[in-house]
Amino acid sequence: MEMLARTALHLTLLLLFAPLLQGVIVRTKALFAGRVGAPLLQPYYDLARLLRKECVFSRTTTWVFLAGPAAGVAVPILAALFMPFGALPAPIAFTGDLLLFVYLFGVARFFTVASALDTGSSFEGMGGAREVTFACLAEPIVLFCLIVLACIADAMSLTALLGPHLAATWRGPAGLSLGLVVVCLLVVLLVENSRIPFDDPNTHLELTMIHEVMVLDHSGPPFAMVLYGAALKLMVLGAPIVRLLLPVNTGFWVVDALVFLGGMLLLAVLVGVIESIMARLKLVRIPQVLIGTTMLSGFALVLVLR
Repeated sequence: MEMLARTALHLTLLLLFAPLLQGVIVRTKALFAGRVGAPLLQPYYDLARLLRKECVFSRTTTWVFLAGPAAGVAVPILAALFMPFGALPAPIAFTGDLLLFVYLFGVARFFTVASALDTGSSFEGMGGAREVTFACLAEPIVLFCLIVLACIADAMSLTALLGPHLAATWRGPAGLSLGLVVVCLLVVLLVENSRIPFDDPNTHLELTMIHEVMVLDHSGPPFAMVLYGAALKLMVLGAPIVRLLLPVNTGFWVVDALVFLGGMLLLAVLVGVIESIMARLKLVRIPQVLIGTTMLSGFALVLVLR
């Protein structure tokens, strides 16, 4: 019963509060621009509106077109079962689950790109090519960061990597490595969720779109799944950053859940601040930044192994 209760709490935090992070980001950007902005619950209203709309499908599309949105929702939910939410341990944990966690998102990306290609549009194919290229550069960053955490924890499970030892680690010689890992994971969070400075989820400029161009043909409930999947992915990939920055363990489920949610809201504010004070990078600069971040994560590994 305790295991079921933990799993239910885990999924409730994810499924219920993930869209709120998008609302916090938009509201933060509006405040920086001197505007009132949309309500914090606007993402929920948008999802409800899209679910009531009808779908429009091209004659060239097949079942693959709908597999992309479905995988975009299913994969973050499955990945969340392996990721601790703050001091709340992951419902599923085993040695090597960190590798499964990383490559689950590769599965979602495959179906998203395949869904874009299924439309037969060269425009969406261009976006798919960019998505895969930048993902190939971001993946080594995640692996290096997880290896650093694995060396510190002497374990190969996400629950053990993000365990109670982190508070003491910050005060030890590995504290610098943890700081570099946080920076690298923040870069991955921005690029994987198509946020500024790597992409702009609100842009519709043909020559600069990356993720948005792949979902232009989706409408109605499938597009709602795309937006909801993006919110879930933001929360799942933000969870390790919050845990590293807030290694708090109270021993009470409700308090630990509130600490985690508070950390996620602060992370959403940080993303909104970054998007407000930075301009989008040129496409040719994105690989350079990702390669530099990979080197930074490699340096964090060297500091742990020395």
